[in-house]
Formats: sequence, structure tokens, C-alpha cells
Amino acid sequence: MKSEMEQDILKVLVTEEQLKARVGEMGQALYEKFQGRRPLFLSVLKGSFVFMADLVRACQLKSDVEFIVVSSYENATESSGRVHIVHDVQQDLTGRDVIIVEDILDSGRTLAFLKEYFMAKGAASITIVTLLDKPSRRTKAITADLAGFVVPDEFVVGYGLDYAQQYRNVPYIGVLKPEVYAGA
Repeated sequence: MKSEMEQDILKVLVTEEQLKARVGEMGQALYEKFQGRRPLFLSVLKGSFVFMADLVRACQLKSDVEFIVVSSYENATESSGRVHIVHDVQQDLTGRDVIIVEDILDSGRTLAFLKEYFMAKGAASITIVTLLDKPSRRTKAITADLAGFVVPDEFVVGYGLDYAQQYRNVPYIGVLKPEVYAGA
């Protein structure tokens, strides 16, 4: 029997098993890149919290974690085009290797903004890690240094990604049925 949330999923794009395997590979890649250093993993909340937790565990480096909350969607299915900081980082970024952990690289507006913002705060380096990459929607010239999966231009939820704050706890990446958000 399908759960309440699963009834709203059109199809599964990335299974739990695929997520676990790929996040493990990504953690190993980051371990190799940053071995001997103490990077700062910076989660873009709320969508990346599940991914970040698994990625940091998979990486096994001495590292710090930090969080920032930005908004550009405002409970809609498309970005408003304006990025604003709701909750800023609390640590000094001067001289730090910052690993920005994002759930999805879509238009690129948020990550372009954050990369510039963190460099202005004195970060020594910025590494962009995204679980999902949706290149068909890109409007800014930005790419991830490490991406988990390329996804089509469909509205995806699960594994931290939401629609109107729901579906974050779906354990896989699924495409939301259009009738769920139609008229939003």
C-alpha cells in the first residue's frame, strides 16, 4: 500500500539505493580532495539537510558544518529570481575551504549569489556540491564541482527536496504529479 505522500509521486527518478551509492562516491571524492585540510561544509537549508548529513558521514574528514537559509521560491514551483538571506552563517569564513552543499542546481541564481557572497566574506576556496543538476533550467553561468545526478526539467521532491514544505521525508527522488501543484 502506498503512503499518503507516495500517492502524489508520478515516478521515481533516483532510488534509495542509488542515492546511498552515489553519496558514498561523492563523499570519497571530497575526502580525496580535502584530505589533510579542515573544510567547512555549508548546507543551504532546508532542501539539502538530508543530503548534507549523509555526505558529511560519507566523507570522514575532520570538518565543520554550517548552515545558511536563503529563499527564492517562496512556496512556488519556480524561482522568483530574487535571492535573499533568511539566516546567515555564524562562522568566520576567512581563509576557509567552503563546500557549499545544495539539493538542486536549477537556474543557478542561488549558487551564483552564494559563491560571490562567500568569496566576499574571505573564503579561500569554494567547492559546489549538488545532489541534483538540472542544466536545462540554467540561466546563470555556473556549474557544480561535484554533482550527484542530472535530472530532467520536472518538479522533483524527496530526500530533502520539497513542495510547499512537504515531501522532504520521501526516501528517494520522485517526480511530483502535476495535479498536486497545478494552480499554485
